[in-house]
Amino acid sequence: MGGQAERTALTPARRRGFRPTPAEVAAAGDRLLPDLIAPDLDVLFCGINPGLYSAATGWHFARPGNRFWPALHRGGFTPHQVDPADQAELLDHGLGITNLAARASARADELTRDELAEGGRLLVRKVRRYRPRWVAILGVTAYRTAFERRTAVIGRQPETLGGAQLWVLPNPSGLNAHFTVPGLAAEFAALRAAVSADSVTGARAVPNSGGQEQRQVGQTGS
Repeated sequence: MGGQAERTALTPARRRGFRPTPAEVAAAGDRLLPDLIAPDLDVLFCGINPGLYSAATGWHFARPGNRFWPALHRGGFTPHQVDPADQAELLDHGLGITNLAARASARADELTRDELAEGGRLLVRKVRRYRPRWVAILGVTAYRTAFERRTAVIGRQPETLGGAQLWVLPNPSGLNAHFTVPGLAAEFAALRAAVSADSVTGARAVPNSGGQEQRQVGQTGS
């Protein structure tokens, strides 16, 4: 991932309803998709990397068939299903989107282990800078690889990440046949319930029984 910023060719903003041609999708591999982010968000959702369709449109999770937006709504995060073209609405709800790897590809499994590990390190720095209360990584296999957590499962993680609470959600890509939209929505709803409970207490990190903050992902000796 190092050096990606130097080759950035930002995807232009597109009108709602825009559908890229196959040629535009194929040509999107050299583009980076900007983060949707602001300080002090409630949840920063972290995808694996942009698909070529998203890179071509400039919108996160833009490919028809991606279940992120319906799962986000049905899970209780938004009052209606947001169109990818209107993704900036998420900031009004305290939500943002980033990716572990900035490089667009046709499939997430095209990424190398080194790219994911470097993406994990960059994510920690980003979280420390923007201070979201929660980080939700969308893909348990990518999370295991990026942070060397081989036995991690979907749900709340025992570690924090850059000072934020950490949750792993299923990958909402249409290629993930293990989860339907209702199944994804249930996982998003579980995160929503935890975020709501957390907002009542105002906690940013849960102490363990010894009174110490949870170990952070990426700490030496973790």
